Amino acid sequence: MKFKINRDHFANGLAQVLNVVGSKATMPILSNVLIEAEKDQISLSTTNLDLGIRCKIKAEVKETGSVTLPVKRLATIVRELPIVDVTFDGAPNHQVKLTSGGSTFKIMGIGKEEFPPLPEFGDEKAYTLEQSELISMLRSVSYAQSTDETRYILNGVYFNFRDEKLTLVATDGRRLALCEEEFEISADNQADFILPTKAINELTRLLQGGGNVEVKFTENQASFATQRTTEGAVSAILVTKLVDGVYPNYRQVIPAEPLERVPLNREEFLKSLRLAEIMTTDKQNSVKLTFSRNQLAITANAPEVGEARQTVAIKYQGKDFAIAFNPGYLMDPLKALDTDEVYFELIDELSPGVLKTNEPFLYVIMPMRMS
Repeated sequence: MKFKINRDHFANGLAQVLNVVGSKATMPILSNVLIEAEKDQISLSTTNLDLGIRCKIKAEVKETGSVTLPVKRLATIVRELPIVDVTFDGAPNHQVKLTSGGSTFKIMGIGKEEFPPLPEFGDEKAYTLEQSELISMLRSVSYAQSTDETRYILNGVYFNFRDEKLTLVATDGRRLALCEEEFEISADNQADFILPTKAINELTRLLQGGGNVEVKFTENQASFATQRTTEGAVSAILVTKLVDGVYPNYRQVIPAEPLERVPLNREEFLKSLRLAEIMTTDKQNSVKLTFSRNQLAITANAPEVGEARQTVAIKYQGKDFAIAFNPGYLMDPLKALDTDEVYFELIDELSPGVLKTNEPFLYVIMPMRMS
C-alpha cells in the first residue's frame, strides 16, 4: 500500500480515533489503528471491543492495501513531522516507511486479519439528526449521568425515540436532567436505548456542529455516522455496545405543580453560586437559598472556613422560604445551558426543586438537609 496525505489531516484523523485505545489493552492488536487505503481516501479504525471508531480522510492513494500500527506512537510521530506532505509506504511484511521532508520512520505493524471487525448495521432502525441539535441536547443532560459502577443502568444517557419526539435523560439518583426535541418518528420505528458514558464522551468530541449525524442501532449496539462538511474535515462513524437493561421510570420523580415559580437571570445566579461555593467544604457542601420579597439570599457556612452571603434582586412575591442544595449540582445545568433566563420551581424545603427554561428542558434536584 502507498499513499500521500496532508500531515494535519492525518494528525486530525488519528486524534479522532486515539481515545478509544486504553493504556492497558488486553491484546496487542487493540493498541493498533487499522489503516486502509482505498480509491481517494484512507480509513482509520480503532476498537476496545466495547467501542469502536472509524474515520475517513482524503488522500492521494497510489496503491491500495491495509495494515495496523501502534496508534499512540504513530499519532505522536505524525504530529511532529516537519513538513505538510507525508508519504506512507507499506511493505508485505507489515513494515511501514513514513517520510516527510528530511524525516524517515520505519514502523513494524500487524496484519489486518487480526483486527476485530467493527459491526455493520442495516437500515431497520435509523434516524437522521442535525449534529448541532444532538450536541446541544447531550450538553444539556450528560453531566447528570451516574459514575457509580454499581448502578450501571444509570451510567449513560437514555435515548427515547417515541411520541413524535426525541427525549434524552440522565440521572444519578440525586438529580435528573431531561430535554426533548420534536422529531418525526413512524409507528414502527419507535425505540429506546441507553448510550454508555464512554460513548457519550467520544460522540460529543466527534460531532463537529455542521451537517447531519445518522443514528442506527440494534438490540445491543448503536452507530453514529457523520459526514465531511469542509475540506480536510473527517467523516467518522462511532459504534458502541449499549447498556443492557431497562431504564427506570424517570417521569415519576418529576414533581407535580409547584407552589412557586421564580424567574432568575442564569449568569447572575451562576456567578452568585460560584462565589458561595468557595466557602463550602467536603463536610459542609451545601448552599442555602432564602427567598423573600423581591430578593434571593445565597449563603454558605462552614465553621472551620467561614461564611459567604450573596444577595440577588428577583421577582418574588411569595412567603419567606429557605431550601438547601449541593452547589455543584445546581451549577451544572446553569453552565451547560445558553439561555438568558431560567425558572426555579419549588414546593417546600423537603421537595425536589425543578429548573426549567423556555425550551423543552427540565432539571430535577434533590434538596439537602439544612443544619
